[in-house]
Amino acid sequence: MNADALRGHMDALLLSVLEHEPLHGYAIIDALQERSGGALNVPTGTVYPALRRLEQAGYLAGEWVTVGGRRRRTYRLTSSGRAALASERSAWREFAGVIGSVLEPRVVRRVREEFGGATR
Repeated sequence: MNADALRGHMDALLLSVLEHEPLHGYAIIDALQERSGGALNVPTGTVYPALRRLEQAGYLAGEWVTVGGRRRRTYRLTSSGRAALASERSAWREFAGVIGSVLEPRVVRRVREEFGGATR
């Protein structure tokens, strides 16, 4: 997937991956790749600075743990991070709806007609 397509969405992706369990950096990268069916192959040089930024913002809490005999920084979502994720999801739905209405205007019109909304 084109890296430019991810611009502006990395925070939401990272927060979402950490929603249910704490993970270390490489596990986060693996989770992104797995959840995307292999479409997202995000480099460490993108993920780690974003994790540090999210931690500084208070959305993530990090701690050093030993995993498989190696010390790794593990991240978990904070309550502020959960609120930010909810906001990111809402913004994504709105964004996807607007873009969808431009790219697929007949589909949106048909859905509006079917469910009683106004058409343009």
